[in-house]
Amino acid sequence: MRTEKCAFFLSIKYMTLSKFVQSPKSNRPYYILLGHPVEHSWSPLMHNIALQHYDIEAEYHAINVQSNELSDLASFLNNDFFLGANVTIPYKQSIANYLDTIDSSAQEIGAINTIVKNEYQLEGYNTDYAGFIEPLQSYEYELEGASAVVFGTGGAARAIVFGLAKMGVEEIFLVSRSPNRITSYRDNRRVQIVSYDNWTSFAEEALLIVNATPLGMDPQIDSSPVRDQEKQYLEAKICYDIVYNPVETKFLKQASEAGAQTIGGLEMLIQQGSKSFKLWTGHPFPVNIVRDTLYEKLGN
Repeated sequence: MRTEKCAFFLSIKYMTLSKFVQSPKSNRPYYILLGHPVEHSWSPLMHNIALQHYDIEAEYHAINVQSNELSDLASFLNNDFFLGANVTIPYKQSIANYLDTIDSSAQEIGAINTIVKNEYQLEGYNTDYAGFIEPLQSYEYELEGASAVVFGTGGAARAIVFGLAKMGVEEIFLVSRSPNRITSYRDNRRVQIVSYDNWTSFAEEALLIVNATPLGMDPQIDSSPVRDQEKQYLEAKICYDIVYNPVETKFLKQASEAGAQTIGGLEMLIQQGSKSFKLWTGHPFPVNIVRDTLYEKLGN
């Protein structure tokens, strides 16, 4: 029975915002993922398993929001059937314009990935940072006072910087293709913006190297932020890719070949989703059931 329901959840179509509003699904209780693109996301499967586990009468859908549909978000988020949302690229910062309150952590990070509907108030939170650091807990003592290299400067990278600071990481080198344009970390003493041309100069002192870009995500599975001739700089590091589909990205393959310890992005997906689900429903996330199903599906 569970297999049949999982197959049903996977068959849910990804829709644009306008098509979803016109569909019968918008007239039933729902949670959603807002972003562009969302076709790769496993959040609908993950959260629908959790909703089913508690017999909650609601469904989770992924909505592909085009830039010209942003003006329609305000009325959409105040729909009586809307219960809550996750937010992914490229709207983790701009979504703040449509919310009533923003949690202090999300304010400090400067990015929102979770919307909670509380009566008639829309509240913004960030669960990415907590989801990111959960798989790093076993390295807690090594990371305190250490340095890290993080590829990417978007909303996910903002949450990662916040999480690493909480773990006591002393220096964070953010790798950008346009380092001179990044001004948001100007007052952050921990952060230095570097380029793809010179990131290797900071790799030797780093204990942790993170891919916080979409490089390597299905279907572009042959891409990585690290060029093949640079993979020796991953040796003896902890290499963490927040991309979860495929489970082993090219970046993680490079890291394994170089003798690094590797962490995939699926656990971050589960842990940040767990915290979003608790904010929405008050229920603990059925982590083991969700994890087993996702690994089984991705393995296939």
